Amino acid sequence: MNAPLAPQNKGLVLQWRGHRFYLDTILLMTSLALLLFGYVMVTSASLHLGDKLAGDSYYFPRHQLIHIALGLMAGVMAGSVKLETWRDISLQLFFAGLILLILVLIPGIGKVVNGSSRWINLLGLRIQVSEVFKLIAVVYMASFIDRHISVVRSSYLGMLRPFLLLGVAAFLLLKEPDFGAMAVILSVALGMLFLAGASLWQFGALIAVFVGAGIALIMTAQYRLRRVLSFIDPWDDPLNSDFQLTQALIAFGRGEWNGVGLGSSIQKMFYLPEAHTDFLFSVIGEELGLVGTTSVILLFMVLVWRAFVIGQLAETSGTRFSAFLAYGIGVWFGLQAFINMGVNMGMLPTKGLTLPLMSYGGGSIMVMCAALALLFRVRSDAIAAVSAKPRVRSTWSNV
Repeated sequence: MNAPLAPQNKGLVLQWRGHRFYLDTILLMTSLALLLFGYVMVTSASLHLGDKLAGDSYYFPRHQLIHIALGLMAGVMAGSVKLETWRDISLQLFFAGLILLILVLIPGIGKVVNGSSRWINLLGLRIQVSEVFKLIAVVYMASFIDRHISVVRSSYLGMLRPFLLLGVAAFLLLKEPDFGAMAVILSVALGMLFLAGASLWQFGALIAVFVGAGIALIMTAQYRLRRVLSFIDPWDDPLNSDFQLTQALIAFGRGEWNGVGLGSSIQKMFYLPEAHTDFLFSVIGEELGLVGTTSVILLFMVLVWRAFVIGQLAETSGTRFSAFLAYGIGVWFGLQAFINMGVNMGMLPTKGLTLPLMSYGGGSIMVMCAALALLFRVRSDAIAAVSAKPRVRSTWSNV
């Protein structure tokens, strides 16, 4: 047993109205690096598009800067709410999220883009409802695990219970349709249950059920089946159904080791669809090469690592809800980043998921900044709780 957590290991300490907030310096620098890196690449990928669509080359960069500012504000607001409050209102949040998923399907309220009804205009911003629901689902699952940890670990029905409500959300997401968001939400929920100590064979059986259901959904929807077939052989129809993926692969091929130079991408010039959103990683690969893509991967690895370290610290402090909230956010960010990169590199079928904190989009940036703020709050509260104890284990001297 060692002395309490040393002050130098607590990161940056902010003082406000007599309260101390312990800021994770590593997580802060990583998050800012992803936001700024993403902003630079969104600017590079969208100058020509803004000029074509709005007659203003800086249309998308200016709006992305507004999105980041709003995201920081959303983060401050989310971080100022006590974690106990998030836990107590988790079920109400979940039903509010279901209402949003229903509203987006109503003609005249939901905005249809590329055949999908996924957006609602709120206060002048076009919000993708599934992004908001991802955070809501993580909060709900953390609360469920906190309240029913013994049932989750001992009963198969205990594992299935949260999926009764998540199944309703999954159905509504498929009606948009948004198969990618549904897959992320269900996968994150499964990951959180696994970390909670669910029985291994029961967990495996549940995965098998979801995999079978996913295959059935793919086989029964023509557009999803085309995406899978395009992924298997992207050069089969490179000018039609496989156009998006082949252009992304060409971008990576042109980038090689060091890239063609910032701003010098050819593929972003109306060859690569959604270059500033879903396929931003391909532009990074072309302009900055292997060095740039590896840097992005390392940044996300650090972010996920910090989320799990924070979750472990919260467990040490005895706050199970906070711990699983941190784990859930880490799994969510890591999984979505992995899927986006895998789609860009032709390793996974196209899903329509953004690169967290980097891709263009107001709703996505705001929700993910709010999620990061909750991570910061979890760590600060956990350190305050651990520091109040007379002694802590030396395991946590590096947090």
